[in-house]
Amino acid sequence: MIEKLQAGDRVALLTSGGDAPGMNAALRAAAKVGASMGLEVVGVEDGYVGLMAGRIVALDLRALDEASRRGGTVLGSARSKVFPTAEGQAKAREVIARERLAGLIVIGGNGSLTGARTLRDADGSRGKLRVGGIPASIDNDLACTTMAIGVDTAMNTIVDACDRIADTASAHRRTFVVEVMGRDCGYLAMTSGVAAGADAVLVPEIGKSEESIVEQVVSMMVDAYTRNTGKRRVLIIKAEGVKVDSASLRERVELAVKEQLPDVDTRVTVLGHVVRGGTPSAFDRLLGARLAHAAMRAVSEGETDFMAGWIGPGAMPSSETKLCAHDPYVVLTGLEVVLRETERLMKGDSPVAQWRRRIFSEIEPILRK
Repeated sequence: MIEKLQAGDRVALLTSGGDAPGMNAALRAAAKVGASMGLEVVGVEDGYVGLMAGRIVALDLRALDEASRRGGTVLGSARSKVFPTAEGQAKAREVIARERLAGLIVIGGNGSLTGARTLRDADGSRGKLRVGGIPASIDNDLACTTMAIGVDTAMNTIVDACDRIADTASAHRRTFVVEVMGRDCGYLAMTSGVAAGADAVLVPEIGKSEESIVEQVVSMMVDAYTRNTGKRRVLIIKAEGVKVDSASLRERVELAVKEQLPDVDTRVTVLGHVVRGGTPSAFDRLLGARLAHAAMRAVSEGETDFMAGWIGPGAMPSSETKLCAHDPYVVLTGLEVVLRETERLMKGDSPVAQWRRRIFSEIEPILRK
């Protein structure tokens, strides 16, 4: 029989990896839900680095109320080269036992959830530690969830920047290449490109060579400026994972079009970490709160080694997920399955990856019309 947590049991919250807008909203919700059940909810500062060092702190619910409106994470985040080692994990286990933790909820991406799974058999105050995960990654590169925390805010940030860039581009008859985050996943680039009215989107999933990318951009620019449609700007959104440097792309394109388009300038804007920060959108605040609510409830009821994911309206959960009893759009999926399917997503083997690649290919010729 699964033993439920009791009043006074300690559950720790940890944020890890790249920060994502909405993490603070998830922390706030998890802390409030836990407190309402009589649990002692504490925070771990600076991710797994702080866990190994024993930096366990009390959480101020009033401070979290304020923090939920801001990006970043009040607990801090860090990447650790020591934690993946046997020595690092031994230190973390010692802290878990010493601090009498009954549960641990990790908010982060693929690497963070991988770390969480290594602690599923650590000795907690009520037997084995209950471990839950909440997906937070602006790249939306995690499987078993339709959206991760931070994606919506990042898309809105990109669209807002592109709208501003389009104004100045139109005033000067310019082409802009806007580079956005997305090391291995072009989701952000494609969705924001559609929303911003981009003329082309370059994503790694298509797998084009550098030569093909240059030819695509050149052809699109010549077509746009010479069709006598009055078009005064071209906007290209490029994911950082595309295997061609943005500055090099600009140089090669300008060289190729200088005779046909002598009065058209090409500029590059790299949004970089601007995309990662900022005030979280209402959607990300709600998503963080719903996933945190489900995760804390599940941990308290004895669930472990899972990720709470959001399944949007119309999406069908897989047979390897468990419907959450507290939210019809939240599912609990074993971390082993999440990590396996995320690897398939990144390799392009999963149904989601194949669907995205097909959609990207279908959208590409439509954008330039």
